[in-house]
Amino acid sequence: MSIFGKYRQLYLPNILFMTHLIEIVSQFAICGKVLDISPLGNGLINDTYKVKTDGGQDYVLQRINNAIFKDVDLLQRNLELVTSHIRAKLSGEKDLDRKVLRFMPLKDGKKTYYQSADGKFWRLSVFIKDAFTFEAVNPEYAYYAGEAFGRFEAMLADIPEDLGETIPDFHNMELRARQLEEAEAADAAGRMADPRVKELLARIHPWKEEMCKAEALHREGKLPKRVCHCDTKVNNILFDGDGSILCVIDLDTVMPSYVFSDFGDFLRTGAATAPEDEPDLDKMGFNMEIFKSFAKGYLKEATFLTPIEKENLPYAVQLFPYMQAVRFLADYINGDTYYKIKYPEHNLVRTAAQMKLFDSVNAALPEIKKFIEEN
Repeated sequence: MSIFGKYRQLYLPNILFMTHLIEIVSQFAICGKVLDISPLGNGLINDTYKVKTDGGQDYVLQRINNAIFKDVDLLQRNLELVTSHIRAKLSGEKDLDRKVLRFMPLKDGKKTYYQSADGKFWRLSVFIKDAFTFEAVNPEYAYYAGEAFGRFEAMLADIPEDLGETIPDFHNMELRARQLEEAEAADAAGRMADPRVKELLARIHPWKEEMCKAEALHREGKLPKRVCHCDTKVNNILFDGDGSILCVIDLDTVMPSYVFSDFGDFLRTGAATAPEDEPDLDKMGFNMEIFKSFAKGYLKEATFLTPIEKENLPYAVQLFPYMQAVRFLADYINGDTYYKIKYPEHNLVRTAAQMKLFDSVNAALPEIKKFIEEN
């Protein structure tokens, strides 16, 4: 192959792709001319790029994963409603574009997303300069996370518009319980005879009614749905250089849910003493120091909570390892059709680890309840 041929093979696809991205950005009402577009972050859902311009403002370009978020119009409407409501709450504050995300409209002003000729969906937001995230979960950052997500929910507690569910039934425990029962009945992969499966089912089934009580309380009119983030990880918070909280990011999963979603989901991973697929169950437990830090920060800001919501926060801590165990086991019985696995028994190991975490939470429940009552 000639040198020119090698150049074309190595560089032409990249040049064509860059031209494609510049064409997409040109559909939005931006300031300045695009100077460079480069990959940004390591997100698992959306492809993300930083767009550098000569207009004094840089941007974040994202390809929306419409295989997961199937109704892009609903998704972007949610984001626009949420960010505009928070922006109104913070009006008058300095550096507003660093404290709440701002999505750019198309040049015709009609939408905040663009569908390219290849059928893919894209959006553009203002890049927040001099901001950073934390990956590690320690007591200090757990407190910041509780504070940030509690404040986020509080600012949206009075949003007048109805938001849609970007992922329907995302944290619906009744649905997950039915899916496990259907997997057992179908036994698609012939795994129901495995004594390890039977042992895990024997531990899971007695808790079903108790773990489904959120849906029951909602039907009875006792438990409201709130606008929740539904992906409460510490790295979904942007911090300023001085360590102060700027804003909550990654808003695709913001939708109506119970406050248990934000409270319990953070603690399932943040307060676990081992990864969710740890095979050595002796390593898996519940870190009370992380729990107390997160709960203290959350309760400080979540002043909107009703008595029944606060009373059931310990249940939220139980719910999420239980729900994840149910989902992992259903997938194992079905033949590993949903979660990616690294070895044949990966989902079985995940289920056992989550049930060990569930047991650890149950053992700590009196202390968990006492802490919440006192704060």
